[in-house]
Amino acid sequence: MSSPEKSAEELERELTERLTEGFMQEEDREVRERRMIPSKYEIRIQTTLDPIAEETMQYRKMAKEIDGRYDEYMNKIKRPESTDDTESR
Repeated sequence: MSSPEKSAEELERELTERLTEGFMQEEDREVRERRMIPSKYEIRIQTTLDPIAEETMQYRKMAKEIDGRYDEYMNKIKRPESTDDTESR
C-alpha cells in the first residue's frame, strides 16, 4: 500500500515543481489585465453607407432570399436607392 501513496506523493511533488519553477510571463499578464479593464471611451464612426444594407442589396440582386430575415432591417434604414432595386426584382 505504501507504493501507491508514494507515487501520489511523488506526482504531487513533481506537479508543485513544475508550477513553481520558471519565470512568470509578466507581459502576457499585463496585456490580459489591460484587456479586462473596460475602455473609458467608445469610438464610433459615422458612415454614409451601411455595409450590411449594401451587402444585402448585392445578394438580393444575385438571388432570392428564402426568408425575409433582413426585410425589417432594410425597412428601418429606408434608403431611396433600395426602392429602385426592389422594383427591378
